[in-house]
Amino acid sequence: MKITDVELKISAVRQSQYPETVLPEFMLVGRSNVGKSSFINALVNRKNIARISSKPGKTQTLNFYLVNQSFYLVDVPGYGYASVDKRTQEKFGKMIEEYLEKREQMKRVFMLIDFRHKPTEDDVLMYNFLKYYNIPVTIVATKVDKIGTSKLEQCKKDILSTLDLVVGDDLVLFSSVTKLGKDQILQKIEEVVLSEE
Repeated sequence: MKITDVELKISAVRQSQYPETVLPEFMLVGRSNVGKSSFINALVNRKNIARISSKPGKTQTLNFYLVNQSFYLVDVPGYGYASVDKRTQEKFGKMIEEYLEKREQMKRVFMLIDFRHKPTEDDVLMYNFLKYYNIPVTIVATKVDKIGTSKLEQCKKDILSTLDLVVGDDLVLFSSVTKLGKDQILQKIEEVVLSEE
């Protein structure tokens, strides 16, 4: 799949603001600072379609990026960032929950995890939360380029044993620097897009 155009269509906080469309959507979740903006930019070949912030916890809306006029990437607020107060975190949670419950166009979640660290309690909670909705999940292990080859297998094992993936879910090793894993992600998206046509 070649990405030819991408635009941030809508930033929404509730269902009435979602784009009116039947195109398939792919949600991106992850802890603040896990590299979601870099992931989006690498995926769509743009330097800063998604703003990379020096301050984690910046995304406060559901951002709908229309790609190739054929699908949406939906970036949601990061979780687990200490400086975001409890009330705001709850608001984010409700926003994401409403989207998962009401949005039939949502086909798969890409859940980003920092490959250098064992999944946190928040990561485990988020994965279980997504499984409650029976949504297919691809775990995207980011920042793989920062890990030495000798540690790769151990880091992979840590993720798989901590999250205990259900059948049908999978793990993709990703680097926005070397573009490792990019083709795999695009292939997953393409399969869904073609099956929807």
